[in-house]
Amino acid sequence: MRDVGGAAQDGLPGWVTLVRAPNPGPMTLDGTNTWVLRAAGAGDAVVIDPGPLDDGHLATIAEHAPVSTILITHGHGDHVAGAAKLSRLLGGAPVRAADPRHCVDGDPLVPGRLTLAGLELEVLATPGHTADSVCFVTDDAVFTGDTILGRGTTVVAHPDGDLGAYLDSLDVLTAYPRILLPGHGPAQEDCAGVARAYLAHRRERLAQVRAAIAEGADSPKAIVDSVYRDIDPKIRFAAEMSARAQLEYLRRESQPGSQQLDSL
Repeated sequence: MRDVGGAAQDGLPGWVTLVRAPNPGPMTLDGTNTWVLRAAGAGDAVVIDPGPLDDGHLATIAEHAPVSTILITHGHGDHVAGAAKLSRLLGGAPVRAADPRHCVDGDPLVPGRLTLAGLELEVLATPGHTADSVCFVTDDAVFTGDTILGRGTTVVAHPDGDLGAYLDSLDVLTAYPRILLPGHGPAQEDCAGVARAYLAHRRERLAQVRAAIAEGADSPKAIVDSVYRDIDPKIRFAAEMSARAQLEYLRRESQPGSQQLDSL
């Protein structure tokens, strides 16, 4: 994947611990980042994205007990598959996600402020990578799940992924100049700056897709052949998923009364 991020952030805030899942791969980079949040002086912690159903990983997270709440950024299995078991390991800690299907003994997340274990968090609805994607914002950090990665770019796979919604979500994140703590890859020093870089990359890619269509490309495969010529064969399937989302975005853009982003 093309690297469009900013400078990697070596240090983490003192109230944040990273527990990385042992599931590296072309789509998960170094593995899923599970974040454990504990405010200074607080007894309980909050977990963001317990990750896959891996017993060793879940046991390591559970060592940070007591945990009051488990939060989910979105419903992909590499972020949520271990949630129910982790809840049991932690004595029934509620699991909260935007999609009720991923909640366990907890209410679905809605945009707004949360106070959990002495921490103040804002839930931001950031659909696009998936329909249920959210980010969690504190005074000095943004937990972005897969909406923005620490390295490379995010796949928007139609139909659950929606490129128009994704561009809107990136635009929202340009308002948060603070540490970016992603679902995969290293932390970045400036969420707002990376969001702007992602937007610029998407603008460039859409221009390339429009040009490819003008030259006769009319399918995801043809778009990838024209636009993603150096793609690693291992992730070609992801490029074709992105191409489907791009074609759907441009199809809607061409309709009368379209309200796609003017800058694109």
